[in-house]
Amino acid sequence: MRRDPVLSFLAGAAIGAGLMFLLDPDRGPRRRALARDQILSGGRHAGEVFGAKSRHLRNRARGLVAGARSRMRPELEDDDVIAERVRSELGRVVSQPGAVVVAVEDGVVTLSGEVPAPEREDLIAVTRWVRGVRDLEDKLEAREPG
Repeated sequence: MRRDPVLSFLAGAAIGAGLMFLLDPDRGPRRRALARDQILSGGRHAGEVFGAKSRHLRNRARGLVAGARSRMRPELEDDDVIAERVRSELGRVVSQPGAVVVAVEDGVVTLSGEVPAPEREDLIAVTRWVRGVRDLEDKLEAREPG
């Protein structure tokens, strides 16, 4: 394989200039110290970022495992707790959460009230996914937006 003589000359010149820059008897020690400090700082910063990312992933994994375990438990949830969980989800999917009445008995959620027609299906879907909900009775009245 043949090398380009111009490219070899430029590479040699760049290496020589770098060595002169770092090995200069007057300013070389300061420049080497600055380069060393920047490299060490970059290494510390990379270690901090890596540590934060690994903690984040570890916590996410723990959360997923805890969520999976809690869904597999057959024990019945308290009806008041289930109702509060459903109410907390209402504000995310319904524009007027105060218009929806939530009643829970033995894990069966009854939704009643008036909601805009486009939001009805989202509300039902989200409610079915709330932990502790065994079944859902839909007594919602859908009104057309206008």
